[in-house]
Amino acid sequence: MFKKGCTIFRWWALLAILGMSATSGAAGALVPGQAAPSFSLEDINGRAHALAQIEGREMAVLFFFDAGSPASQEGLLMLGRLFKQYPDKQLTVWGITRSSMDAVKRFQQEAQLQFPVLLDPGDVSARYDAKIVLPVVCILGPGSKILDYFQGGGKMAETMLVRLAERQIHRQQPQLAKAIAASVADKNPANAQAKAVEGYAAMAAGKNDEAARVFNQIAAAGGDDAAIGQEGQAAVLARQGQADKALALADEVTRKAPKRAMAHKIKGDLLMGKGDRKGASNAYEAAAKQTEAPIFQKAEAYNQLGRLYTQEGDFDKARNLFDQAVQMDPYYIIPTSNKGVTYEKQGIWDKALAEYRQALALDQADSMTAVLSRKAEQMLALQKDVAGKQRMDQLVRDLAQRYKDQKSQPANSTADEWTSRPMILTFIDIQEKGGLSERDGLAIVLTTRLGELLNSSGRVQVVDRALLESLLAELNLGSSELADPETALRLGKVLAAKLIGTGSLLYLSDSTLLNLRMIDSETTAIAQTVMLRITAQADLERELYNLNRSILRNVMDKYPLQGFVVQADAKEVMINLGSRQGVATGTAFDVIEAGESVTYKGRVLRGASKSVARLETVRVEPDLCYARIVEKQRELARDDKVKEMLLQEVRGGGSDK
Repeated sequence: MFKKGCTIFRWWALLAILGMSATSGAAGALVPGQAAPSFSLEDINGRAHALAQIEGREMAVLFFFDAGSPASQEGLLMLGRLFKQYPDKQLTVWGITRSSMDAVKRFQQEAQLQFPVLLDPGDVSARYDAKIVLPVVCILGPGSKILDYFQGGGKMAETMLVRLAERQIHRQQPQLAKAIAASVADKNPANAQAKAVEGYAAMAAGKNDEAARVFNQIAAAGGDDAAIGQEGQAAVLARQGQADKALALADEVTRKAPKRAMAHKIKGDLLMGKGDRKGASNAYEAAAKQTEAPIFQKAEAYNQLGRLYTQEGDFDKARNLFDQAVQMDPYYIIPTSNKGVTYEKQGIWDKALAEYRQALALDQADSMTAVLSRKAEQMLALQKDVAGKQRMDQLVRDLAQRYKDQKSQPANSTADEWTSRPMILTFIDIQEKGGLSERDGLAIVLTTRLGELLNSSGRVQVVDRALLESLLAELNLGSSELADPETALRLGKVLAAKLIGTGSLLYLSDSTLLNLRMIDSETTAIAQTVMLRITAQADLERELYNLNRSILRNVMDKYPLQGFVVQADAKEVMINLGSRQGVATGTAFDVIEAGESVTYKGRVLRGASKSVARLETVRVEPDLCYARIVEKQRELARDDKVKEMLLQEVRGGGSDK
């Protein structure tokens, strides 16, 4: 019995000396997915640090080491240097040691770490199986669940740091990912996986040329690692829009190194762009099965496969795949958002909202999910408002009947053809074409957020999305019917919309191309065409804000407000336009009158109208406004015509009408 114990002791001692790893499957070792054991320890200054303090923090690294053993400190010191250069408030690093107070003080004085070293009497190290083999590194994710667990130094320390770098890709920390990976590659130039993370981090930051240089170096080195470089080259070519070259190279990698998951995923994306859904499906299935890929790439493969099943209407299978992607990489919020969209498409708003909120808990700055969440909240509120829902249902039935009878929604028609009516706009349908985007719901976000922005301007009233979607469901109109311009026009007229927004989103390998057309429902003329390219690094909120401004400028230019003077005195006039038509404080008007007519060869030629006064709105009510007289050439009277001045005219002093 004694002899057997000595043998075991010698084996563990040998493992510690060689810096080898006890695998996560070893007895007593922790495994990814389980909750980390809770604890509270003090640093050398007596300050307490409890695991509960970092609940909700995005990531925590617990580094168990020996303050007297340089071999167990290497990874911690590397993290210390990186932490000084790239501080991250959402990343907690704690060194944990059973070494004496004096040894820890000496270590701290030499290392000058920016994070605390905690003194462990032994209980915590035992719970984390960190008493025999050191270092032990435990990476915790949301909810203090274990993401990764590593035992040992040497090569295992490199593996730990590369994994930590990979985790930063979907944490939106490409600079930190690159720095961690570069530190490993500098120490070990043969570590192709570390170099590859540098390349993917550059791509995440939108630096495709830099990424190409990194992958070219890996591919040029040859050997078994060449496939890693070629796979990255294919990813860059796809991002640059060189689909044929990217597909050929990805296909070559799948033949040479069939277990490389990313090459299959790239093939799937490119085949979808070519309309080969069957080939894409096979490629995504292959990507999900392969074993050689960083976790963030495996998660992306599962997400794409889930997107494919979503398009096919198999929502249960899609949600299962999205869950697997998140389980691999909880910082990858896109599958969670995509899962929410599957519930939204089924009208299960409470579950959709739960998924959106879960994604926002990790990234509050994600503008797409924020918009989707607000819409889900509004739909839930509508469902709970019984009286409001009954009114909505009745309105939908009335509109559906008018559509079937091909009657337009009755406008407030009077003999007054001059006075502007409210500018009502509706987005009928945005067709999605091309490849398979990583994120679902862009068309929903685009129309919803544009509606919010345009409505807030006061100048345009956008038809409520809930009303429109209920009407489409009542009429059983799908994408194929809505692609018909005549159908869109009929819908627009029933909704009394002056402008109808329609168009397409074309998903390319390097970007998304929006083609938006604003159609005048009365003349059927295209009032505005917008072409917008949205890249992966684009600020979507900024892009939509600028698009909103472009639409508003076009509305003001082509449909200036027109009305009449209701009454006037020496300083102020009342106009028969108010906030319902889009008047706001500061809106400027010309008072105009017809120019003199000229008779020429029996024809009466009407002269151009001219401005006789300038007005600036000072108070606005729903159906009227009051404006001060800025200048005038004559006294103003009831029934004088007014017309909105364009912004450039206000700034430039105006021009004759």
